[in-house]
Amino acid sequence: MPIINSDGRCIALRTAAILLPPAHIHRYDVTGSHWRAVAALDRSRGTATLTALNIGCRRPMPNGGRIDSAFKPTQPPAGGLKLGSHQSFSQVMRQKQRIGQKMRHLKFIAILIGVAAGLVAPAIAQDNKSAVPVVTFRAQVMTFRDRVEALGTLRSNESVALTAVVTDKIIAIEFEDGDRVEKGQILVKMTTAEETALLQEARSTLEEAKLQYERSKSLTNRRLTPETVLDQRRRDFQTAAARVAAMEARLSDRILRAPFSGRIGLRTVSIGTLVNPGDVIARIEDDSVMKLDFSVPSTFIATLKPGLEIRAKARGFGKEEFRGTVANIDNRVDEITRTIRVRAIIPNPDRRLVPGLLMNIELYKNPREAIAIKEEALVPIGTDTYVFVVDKEKMIAERRRIETGTRRPGLVEVISGIKAGETLVSDGTLKLRPGSAVSILRSEEMEPLGAEAPSATTGQKEPEKPAGRT
Repeated sequence: MPIINSDGRCIALRTAAILLPPAHIHRYDVTGSHWRAVAALDRSRGTATLTALNIGCRRPMPNGGRIDSAFKPTQPPAGGLKLGSHQSFSQVMRQKQRIGQKMRHLKFIAILIGVAAGLVAPAIAQDNKSAVPVVTFRAQVMTFRDRVEALGTLRSNESVALTAVVTDKIIAIEFEDGDRVEKGQILVKMTTAEETALLQEARSTLEEAKLQYERSKSLTNRRLTPETVLDQRRRDFQTAAARVAAMEARLSDRILRAPFSGRIGLRTVSIGTLVNPGDVIARIEDDSVMKLDFSVPSTFIATLKPGLEIRAKARGFGKEEFRGTVANIDNRVDEITRTIRVRAIIPNPDRRLVPGLLMNIELYKNPREAIAIKEEALVPIGTDTYVFVVDKEKMIAERRRIETGTRRPGLVEVISGIKAGETLVSDGTLKLRPGSAVSILRSEEMEPLGAEAPSATTGQKEPEKPAGRT
């Protein structure tokens, strides 16, 4: 706490400060016509302390202006100021006014020394050549790809609606809802009594026509019958064979089979239902692999090609990702939306994906090798982006401007400004200035924080800003 002493003629101020070693202290002694101020400046901390102030005192301050615990404040005369025989009342009032002015000078000088210390502190800290501890890493070459976002609809590899082609009554249903069926498996039977009888009649006629044809052929070879008879028997035989084929076709129309292997859906008919041509009985979906159709802006048509990787997510599966590849690209651009349709193939071995599902798609294009650095190493200044590069020979940090590109979690692509293998500062950049001395606490390996997810996004969503500002 400051100690103020007054004996009616002068004012002395001292602060109860602890004396620092001489190597860290520089004393400043400023003397005016009626005042004297002593300040101590701590160069290691950049702080200033007003240790003594004497206003209006002609005698020197006790103990040379130093602070010690033996200092005792001077007690003012008992009863305060008194009017002597040689003093007038006006002299006493003028003396009080002078004391008030000296007190104001005291406050002004204390504020002045505090401001001076604040201005000097940064210069002192700059003069201090102690190294700044930092954490570093080395720039590496990694794979980056641009990302295009889109929305798409999932479709099965093959899909068909099982319908009737004739008007008839259902007599048997050979499946249950949701069953897995194989190609050629009988699913539905209709009334076939009449067609079966007609088929038997046609087959009998065919056998008779075949015997007549073979007999005529033998006789003709022996020149016992003319060739015109053989031709007639041949026509009869061919007609009977065609009639059998027609009856078999009519019979097959009343027996519905699975066109491919897959999963059958919910049936819409029952036994005894009279169906007409076009009536849907059930749907069959081949969900061994799934087709994902989506549209992307035509501006990316130059970089679209089969084989590009995609990742898709659906709300029903949370954060789970499904990976696939681009299979085909449409042959024309939509004239209204100026987009082009792309079809990707996603494997579905566990049969979890179902047709019609809306999915968020990330298409990765333009794969390339580029220099990567940690995201926390970036130092944005205005519209530019900088990093601190460590010179291991001189152990100083150089501030360097860079141009950034896309990003992955925790990593940023560098287009220009640094080379692979250079050492950069990842932790401690706030304490660094160009040319600052550094000491390396540790060097870390550069790894992405999670799965690769480049940041250049386009498509149905707004593109994200690149890392930093270039």
